[in-house]
Amino acid sequence: MQATDHPAPHPAERIGPAFSVDGMLLARQQTRLAIERIAARITPGMVEEDAVAMARQLMAGMGLAQSWHPTRVRFGSNTIKPMKQASVPGVVLQENDLFFLDIAPRVGEWEGDGGQSFTVGSHAGYARCARDAETLFHEVRAVWDRQGLSGRQLYAFAHETAQAMGWELNFDLPGHRVSDFPHAAIHTGSLADFDQAPSAMRWILEIHLRDPQHRFGAFFEDMLLEDSFYPRT
Repeated sequence: MQATDHPAPHPAERIGPAFSVDGMLLARQQTRLAIERIAARITPGMVEEDAVAMARQLMAGMGLAQSWHPTRVRFGSNTIKPMKQASVPGVVLQENDLFFLDIAPRVGEWEGDGGQSFTVGSHAGYARCARDAETLFHEVRAVWDRQGLSGRQLYAFAHETAQAMGWELNFDLPGHRVSDFPHAAIHTGSLADFDQAPSAMRWILEIHLRDPQHRFGAFFEDMLLEDSFYPRT
């Protein structure tokens, strides 16, 4: 290898033949837009299963009929569950309640993945949990951007910070790769187990906070990117 050559990427950070920066950013943009539109249509009195069906229909109308993992909407007590665990059926969104979305549309050859929590009515605990999940996401992202911590160190930081906030971090949602579809053909390991500083536009950072009594939880996830991609920071 010549001294001017770029080193080969870590095997966990390889990309597929269709990878495109513009494509990945388009998938992210469409994912965040779909989350916003779905959330706006969820109202008290809805049954969780009906909200999932609505979300799928709305995404199909946006040209996002293909998803690389199931479309999830979680209401109330179901918000404490890991994504791979099925919801208790028939849960109805109450007047003062909490819900979150987790969607993974394919946009062309590229994978989108995003999640966010929302509240209806007025409940201080729910509102704080939803707010803190997004806040912690950005705090973890900031230490990655500024200190170059490994994936394992990022989740150790997230765990300690969540406890300081009064929440429990769910390690069943430890972050994962994202790429041109399918990223699973490249790498299936978690971000929390990655012992190097993760590269931008290769990973999804997941934050799932739970009330210590396991009554409710909140979720936020997005692609790991620098500050310039987040006007709020």
